[in-house]
Amino acid sequence: MKKLHILLLALMAVGIGMVIAMSFDWTTYSTFNKARGRFRAVNISGYLVKSKEMYYNPEKDPNFFSFTMVDDSGTECKVVYRGAKPQDFERSEKIVVKGKMDGDVFRCSEISMKCPSKYVNDNIVLKEKENSKETVTYKAGP
Repeated sequence: MKKLHILLLALMAVGIGMVIAMSFDWTTYSTFNKARGRFRAVNISGYLVKSKEMYYNPEKDPNFFSFTMVDDSGTECKVVYRGAKPQDFERSEKIVVKGKMDGDVFRCSEISMKCPSKYVNDNIVLKEKENSKETVTYKAGP
């Protein structure tokens, strides 16, 4: 075989290996009910139940945070995160947790939050140029 053929085969093997390796890290979006029967990690999207207690005591255990969330299908579940409580967690609009079910508790390894937009209630300034004069218009947020 020529050196070029060997190099092309090696590159193809590396490419196939990368595709296979990446396929094992895919997680799917699910609900708490569907996650009960799965052994792989899943992403669950939902909202924080603000009426239920959140527990985080950094003096006792800085790597333990628990809260209750409701998924997009309406199922409520206790979530335990082995890490520090994210900043402004209570203000988040939506939460995505990645992890596995352990009985009636969802043990997550990652938390992603969608924080509220800081422009929702603010005024937006639009600048327009008319006949080489600058006009400033104030409009309320969306």
